[in-house]
Amino acid sequence: MVLDDLFLDLHGFIEGVDLALKIEGLNPAGSIKLKAAVGLLDDAERRGLLKPGGRVIESSSGNLGIALSSVCAARGYRFTCVADPNTASASVALIKAFGGQVVIVDQRDANGGFLQSRVDYIQARLRDEPDLLWPNQYANQANPRVHYEHTAASIYKQYLNVDQLFVGAGTTGTLMGCVEYFRRHSPGTRIVAVDTVGSVTFGFPPGRRYIPGLGTSRRPEIFRPGVVDEVVMVPEAQAVQMCRRLAGERGILMGGSTGSVLAAVEQRKAEIPAHATVVAIGPDSGERYLNTLYDDDWVRGHFGFVPDPLTAQQPA
Repeated sequence: MVLDDLFLDLHGFIEGVDLALKIEGLNPAGSIKLKAAVGLLDDAERRGLLKPGGRVIESSSGNLGIALSSVCAARGYRFTCVADPNTASASVALIKAFGGQVVIVDQRDANGGFLQSRVDYIQARLRDEPDLLWPNQYANQANPRVHYEHTAASIYKQYLNVDQLFVGAGTTGTLMGCVEYFRRHSPGTRIVAVDTVGSVTFGFPPGRRYIPGLGTSRRPEIFRPGVVDEVVMVPEAQAVQMCRRLAGERGILMGGSTGSVLAAVEQRKAEIPAHATVVAIGPDSGERYLNTLYDDDWVRGHFGFVPDPLTAQQPA
């Protein structure tokens, strides 16, 4: 079951912006990735690539791994998640709770991340174990298709006249699905892609990243350059600040991807026309980040500061 029609009115949270946040963290498995998991497995089943008792392997820094482990458990498949040291311990525990196996790949790739290293591991396993199925969220068109059919369609149904849509970019499945839908049904909607500083997806220099979700160290095959109206790059420290501000001001706990998307709206607020209808997609909830984004010692160790508890801003 996918919950696709939950929106939170955040009017006044970001000064001058009439903002609605699409809440995806209340989906079973806790994130927008449930839709990708269902879409990828449905596609494999339709194509005859996955049969009862089959084995599935996928690269994930957390949320898709949790979603796939949940759906595989329900459908009788065995699942292996290839993760990395940035994957939250809570995410690893959830995957294992659903019966999944977790392999941690700790060798960095040429761009300083782990994505290519995770993919290399999967490809080596496939050579030795040809009965394994790799859905490959980075190249499989079933990924953007499910967001075209569900995520984008539900936004359009709720808000017929979306002026600006802010979408985070990880595998770019959500982004590409939304771009295709809105270009067809609402071409006047301005699509703003949100990525993390250090990600190479949009051609920016690589750099160390610590928060799973958005960003890549290797451009996904499903990504199409030049189709969005704007790209906003968000430093991870700003994502942390925004997560803590949302918790402190509104009592809402969101994950790093949602914090990045909201930080992008904050960055661009001066350019957003008054009374424009702005929708942002919030991919994840925050419970599995309690030991990272919401932990003072973790934040201090990774970013050198702890946001002020009242303003959630970096101290001067």
